[in-house]
Amino acid sequence: MTDAIRLVRTNRPFGALAAARIVSLTGDALSLVALMLLVADRTGDALAVALLLLVGDFAPSLLGPLTGALSDRFDLRRLMIAAEVAQGGLVLAIALTLPPLPVLLVLVALRAVAGQVFLPASRAAMPALVADKDLPAANALLGFGANGGEVLGPLLAAALVGVIGVPGVLLVDAASFGLSALLLLAVPAMRRETEAGLLGSALDGLRFIRSHKAVRVIALGFCAVVACNGVDDVALVFLAQDTFGAGDGAVALLLAAVGIGLLAGYALLSTLGGRVPMTVLLIAGFAVSSVGNLLTGVAWAVAAAFTVQTVRGLGIAAMDVATNTLLPRLVPVAMLGRVFGNLYGAIGAAAALSYVGGSVLLDLTSPPVTLIVAGGLGTLATAVTALALRRAAPASGRGGPSRRG
Repeated sequence: MTDAIRLVRTNRPFGALAAARIVSLTGDALSLVALMLLVADRTGDALAVALLLLVGDFAPSLLGPLTGALSDRFDLRRLMIAAEVAQGGLVLAIALTLPPLPVLLVLVALRAVAGQVFLPASRAAMPALVADKDLPAANALLGFGANGGEVLGPLLAAALVGVIGVPGVLLVDAASFGLSALLLLAVPAMRRETEAGLLGSALDGLRFIRSHKAVRVIALGFCAVVACNGVDDVALVFLAQDTFGAGDGAVALLLAAVGIGLLAGYALLSTLGGRVPMTVLLIAGFAVSSVGNLLTGVAWAVAAAFTVQTVRGLGIAAMDVATNTLLPRLVPVAMLGRVFGNLYGAIGAAAALSYVGGSVLLDLTSPPVTLIVAGGLGTLATAVTALALRRAAPASGRGGPSRRG
């Protein structure tokens, strides 16, 4: 992590952005647990909890073209601060009123939309804050902090909910958004200018991805790998319980394995990422992520599955760092917010598709078969992406004038 630590010490605006993202995402993970407990206690209905997750994850992803377009129309610092203030205000309203389920779902959806505005804006800001040579280390640090926050958040929620209750946990999350907004004041203004209206700007973003072969291949390849492999979270639960005959502890262990691998991967890439061509890192990440699920399907014990899933986490970290480094090198700055908005929206839709299709496959077959099919299809998608990317941009990992458009 030496390169990432050096970057934070010498680059105050980037350090502020990184800290804001980590604080905000930790609060997100904290409040998710609290909201799930609130809905479960009130309704006792698994469908209600599923609806909560749906409006918080999948529904806002459909607005990716529009939320990304905002990043290319307004000052990025003001947009990120506004998004954090909006999220904090909405979580505060939930904490103070604990509304009935229909109102709660609306408020959660609005908060998620504000979060969908923040995410592409924070990624679009990176080329203005970090030198090209430092992008791999910077992206690795953001990934490490974000995933560390997702691990820490539920642990904090478990510790706090028995002391201050669900409303208290939600108030802590609201305060985290306020702190994030204050940290973002240290980020310089990054103004954007465009003559097109919001809808026209969003359509231009979609047209750009369609016309830019390398960007299109990266986006489609990423979504294909997610659509194939996203079911693993569901399949691992049944793999531990039904196939291995293990208890809840084994389930938790398998679900934690990828997170452990992710943190290790980001820590490694924060130092070594800049020494590997980004296209190579991207395809390697796709491959490790997919083959990891395939091998998990033939694992003979919890320990073997845990080991493979941990290694798989390294691959997911590589996918993330490579994608978030390649796109700023390939996409004009004026278009970057829309590209990230569309990408993250499409990834959310691909994950939802994987949950639905994978769950059907799981019911029809078994956890090992589901993981083997998922990993096999992901490996095939990786091979197709590698061939297409080689034809589209053999030098796309080296950056170049296209970054400035």
